[in-house]
Amino acid sequence: MKIKIKKLNEDAVLPKYAHFDDAGFDLFAIEDTVIQSGQRITVNTGIAMEIPTGYVGLVWDKSGLSVKEGIKTIAGVVDSTYRGEIMVAIVNLSEKNYKFEKGHKVAQMLIQRKETAEFEEVEELTETKRGSGALGSTGK
Repeated sequence: MKIKIKKLNEDAVLPKYAHFDDAGFDLFAIEDTVIQSGQRITVNTGIAMEIPTGYVGLVWDKSGLSVKEGIKTIAGVVDSTYRGEIMVAIVNLSEKNYKFEKGHKVAQMLIQRKETAEFEEVEELTETKRGSGALGSTGK
């Protein structure tokens, strides 16, 4: 699969896989950005991409940033029809500020096939052993 990338800024870093056969490729910050503790922001990447029809880009945390720094990605769906700048929405869950430096990894994206569901309203759903049990219903 080929994904067309357009640099919107000459300093933008093209996405790349860190290792052979990685599921996600890295997205990079285009500028220095500080996220305060508890704050939500978007980090610009300086790129746009053409995700093929029938696929979706899913933005996920970089595990090291998430575990070590409390940086969590949010709003991570990029549809195949979107042609604007890839922006990474994040929240800082730690008690300290964090600085993304220009050219540093901010998140990773996975390209996956997507299905389009058809919805059918019914009077009843099929019974299962779990039923409507939720939020801890299976115990510890």
